[in-house]
Amino acid sequence: MEVLNRARTGKKERPVRVLQFGEGNFLRAFVDYMIDIANEQGKFDGDVVLVKPIEFGSLTRFHDQECQYTVQLRGIVDGKAERINRVVTSVADAVDAYTEYEKYASYAKLDTLRFIVSNTTEAGIVYDETDRLEFTPPKSYPGKLTKFLYERYCHFDGAADKGLIILPVELIDDNGIHLRECVQKLAALWELPEGFLSWLDTACVFTSTLVDRIVTGYPADEAEQLCEEFGYQDQLIVTGEPFALWVIESPKDISGELPLKEAGLPVIFTDNQKPYKQRKVRILNGAHTSFVLASYLCGHDTVLESMEDPLICSFVKKTIYDEVIPTLTLPKEDLAEFAEAVITRFFNPYVKHALLSISLNSVSKWRARCMPSFLSYAKKEGKLPKRLTFSLAALMAFYTGSEIRDKALIGSRDGAEYRIMDDAAVLEFFAAHSGEHVDAYTEAVLSNEAFWGEDLRWIPGAKAAVALYLTDIRTLGMRGALEKYFG
Repeated sequence: MEVLNRARTGKKERPVRVLQFGEGNFLRAFVDYMIDIANEQGKFDGDVVLVKPIEFGSLTRFHDQECQYTVQLRGIVDGKAERINRVVTSVADAVDAYTEYEKYASYAKLDTLRFIVSNTTEAGIVYDETDRLEFTPPKSYPGKLTKFLYERYCHFDGAADKGLIILPVELIDDNGIHLRECVQKLAALWELPEGFLSWLDTACVFTSTLVDRIVTGYPADEAEQLCEEFGYQDQLIVTGEPFALWVIESPKDISGELPLKEAGLPVIFTDNQKPYKQRKVRILNGAHTSFVLASYLCGHDTVLESMEDPLICSFVKKTIYDEVIPTLTLPKEDLAEFAEAVITRFFNPYVKHALLSISLNSVSKWRARCMPSFLSYAKKEGKLPKRLTFSLAALMAFYTGSEIRDKALIGSRDGAEYRIMDDAAVLEFFAAHSGEHVDAYTEAVLSNEAFWGEDLRWIPGAKAAVALYLTDIRTLGMRGALEKYFG
């Protein structure tokens, strides 16, 4: 079978406008996918060069296919399960920053270059004081970026119109702010000239971004069948969900230079991404955390199974619409639209999202994702949010066990063991307290300021409500308790 290549796709030659640190599945199914659509619609006219920013790994598959690949989006579209295929032609080349350093460094001198995108994992944006300018390349991503920008500054004699727009998508808050701080620290450490620091401030734009799309990656079990359907061999297939969101926070308006929104793509340009971050964390992540533990103890193993259970589905929807959305600041229409998209995503038949995987570190997740809605609702409405309160009792029921084995607390569902994964101190706490009488157990959990950042016993009615829910979970079972209060 013929290998996918440029001859097959009829790839057009375009100027390289984007240098991308990271060649992984997410960027290829998200950023490069969007650029491909914008190119097709005549809105952008630019190609991407991928940079492999780490020493291990290989770009052989990219070179074999001349950087052409297929993205298949799978999910619910207009109420039906769909698979949407796109052959992405927006990637012009892939280069190894270590074995092809000179080629990689030459892109700093490229007149058409305007954007730098990165996804070097959460650990990628760190200041490393042992990094050095003379390394080829520097060790860290901020080190590589600092040297690359400095060489561009020198080549173009500090020209104001040769600055770059930096678009990190690493999953940390204020990623652009942190990346900029790292670059500034390295510039000072390496004693780079003041003119360069001034150029960074005036000619370059560091954006902070929020990204959202589940990318499931290379479909190893289906690859052979998919290639038969495509009619060509593709070792770079990427699968993901149809939903996407890219929020770009910038001190300057860059929407005209990156006209993705004009191409109908789900991109929001703003000077404050925090309300969108709050929306995602509270509605999407908060909904996950609020129901997965209860659903698991009802006998379900995946998100899809949970949503196909009318009792759980109703619980999820009412948690979002009745208890989370009233605490948020964006327009209600926007929040309802996002919530509907979240519920649709939970019904995606192509994503096998295991509840036990989502349950990892549920204590810190509940604090970050659910507690802000819990506290805001109680303050605003003068009463407890029933479902979020129940979710805290469900967390306590899930974290019930006395034995820690292989760094996991051992729980029991219908006589079968399951592994509860969290920090060691958290597991030790629950091993010591979860077997206590409901009142003592509730007292211990709610008063644990290390978990919640404050003592939750002082919220009016919280202790009594959690203890009542937990008592019924223990006596009636999880489903029985859910049916009693929410059926």
